[in-house]
Amino acid sequence: MKKEDVCNRIKEIAIIPAVKVSSGDDAHFAAEAVTHGGIPIVEITMTVPGAAELISHLVRSDPKLIVGGGTVLDCETARRCVDAGAVFITAPSFNPSVVGFAAKESIAVLPGALSPTEVVTAWSAGADFVKVFPCAQVGGDGYIKALSVALPEILLIAAGGVNQHTAGNFILSGATAIGVGTELIPTEAIERRQSQRIHELARRFIRLVNDARKQIETWKQSQVVKKYTESQKCET
Repeated sequence: MKKEDVCNRIKEIAIIPAVKVSSGDDAHFAAEAVTHGGIPIVEITMTVPGAAELISHLVRSDPKLIVGGGTVLDCETARRCVDAGAVFITAPSFNPSVVGFAAKESIAVLPGALSPTEVVTAWSAGADFVKVFPCAQVGGDGYIKALSVALPEILLIAAGGVNQHTAGNFILSGATAIGVGTELIPTEAIERRQSQRIHELARRFIRLVNDARKQIETWKQSQVVKKYTESQKCET
């Protein structure tokens, strides 16, 4: 899948589930459960044992699935992700060498940043999206709103503390997408192999994002100003 297509799919889906577990088997279950729930994208954190092998397996199993590597802090790890078949890489921080590597490999890159300066620096370096992390701890959707108003050209992904109560608000505040972890893939649901629970949570997050987008579209339509034409006559 080409980089442009991956970026378009991220914008379209607008939810990036992050799989952060302690075993490969748990990660495999979590990835399949969330995708079967209707979210065809997954971020496999590179701290998961056998993460590269899992990425490779998921890519082979479903060519339409958008699989990425998370917590990619250096170029060596980025190379492992690419070799495994990942089509995007992300991290909680910004490393210019990783962004440069992604550009050379033509792979989507979503570095983390927090302050306005960090966000602009990451974007100027060539990031396709900038992951604002951890946004919940510094003002939540209000902080995303402030960034999006000041920096409308930058595609922001809200991550860190996103849940069912805040997901829609992040989209309404200007986030292009949201990154969600245990609120979408609970540890207990993984341990007990409760796939239906994860399916339901996936559907809820999809609904929250779609509802927020509908609100935005309704608002935009209400702001459209009709243009006056000469053929229109003023009423007297």
